[in-house]
Amino acid sequence: MIARMVYHVPVFGWMLKEAVAGSATTKVLFIVNLLLLWLLAIVTFGYPAIILPALCAVPAMFVLLILITKG
Repeated sequence: MIARMVYHVPVFGWMLKEAVAGSATTKVLFIVNLLLLWLLAIVTFGYPAIILPALCAVPAMFVLLILITKG
């Protein structure tokens, strides 16, 4: 249900749907587009665009470490 809602987002949805269901080329191009979007954010906003993804990844890494140590 959540995937269907995400797929209905105008521009990002169809790219994500093609990346999930498409060929290997579409997956690579989707990743390249995400990296270029991040580079554009770095050029536009500077240092915060580099730091914010790292700060968002901290809770995910904590959960991953807890799951690893839990066994």
